[in-house]
Amino acid sequence: MDICKIHENASKCSVNTMECFMVLSTQAQKISIAMLCGLFGTLCIFENSLVLYLIFSSPRTRRKPSYLFISSLALADILASIIFVCSFVNFHVFNETDFSKETFLLQLGGVNTSFSASLSSLLLTALDRYISISRPSEYKLLMTGKRAWIALGVVWVTCMTIASLPLLGWNCCTLDSTCSKLFPFVDDNYLSSWICFIMVLLGCIVYAYVHVLWRAHQHVAYMEKHQVQVGKQNTRMRMDVMLAKTLVMVLTVLVLCWSPVLVLMIYSIFARLSNRLRKVFAFCSTLCLLNSMVNPIIYALRSKELYSSLRMVFSRFRRQLKASEESPEAESTHKSSMIET
Repeated sequence: MDICKIHENASKCSVNTMECFMVLSTQAQKISIAMLCGLFGTLCIFENSLVLYLIFSSPRTRRKPSYLFISSLALADILASIIFVCSFVNFHVFNETDFSKETFLLQLGGVNTSFSASLSSLLLTALDRYISISRPSEYKLLMTGKRAWIALGVVWVTCMTIASLPLLGWNCCTLDSTCSKLFPFVDDNYLSSWICFIMVLLGCIVYAYVHVLWRAHQHVAYMEKHQVQVGKQNTRMRMDVMLAKTLVMVLTVLVLCWSPVLVLMIYSIFARLSNRLRKVFAFCSTLCLLNSMVNPIIYALRSKELYSSLRMVFSRFRRQLKASEESPEAESTHKSSMIET
């Protein structure tokens, strides 16, 4: 009898039935997944670590709420890369099942927390730009560093709480309910609720960015119509417009990378998934890593402050490298002159 049919009936919560979710049947598929995860994960960790260094090495950027939210996004992407790559490759490539239901749900909770925090940090960044554009004269009073840290704390605690619900008992084993076709032990109702949570976040982000772009367009049209001279306020407007465009690029990449995964998750709730679709889902899951990898590149190319800091870091590195190459030559010259003396 097919192990997947067993899973749907009597033994749906047995650890052995997790083999039903190991959909990569050929060595080529496993190698492809391993290479994608290794490449995207390594680049993601390096790039986001560099973003965190650039932000917190500068007193100017680490005090700004907008960069605090970006640093939270970078941290979430780093954690997502580490936890996702390790658990995903271990499960789908090495077919490891020597762990308990609690261990699997703990790993899944870590992945959900990281990706949810990443999306929530992007929402905070969108709201920060929304306030900056809609109420520029009150921005510094409304968006203080203390409030930014409180907002980040609330976001991370909320994401951890929602992600830990399956481990705390909201799973199909404890409730004896319908299990997900994509994730072992996960209750279909919980998966539906998590998808709704993600969709609400995406909806709020889209609304905030549409408003930001609309106000940014108004600013640009006003300056072009009245030929306003460049001043401090207009410079700030252009910075808001540029940052808004940057974050819209981030949002576009996010939607493109997450849409296939979310669509397949929603489809799995209402219909039975074939093995082919579950393989597609496994490969589409790596797009989430691609999203985390692309975000820092967009920051480096679009943020003048981070780009300037990055150039300074590379310039300092080149000077140190040049000095280390010249020091042995200087030492040998000094020794030869001593010998001649």
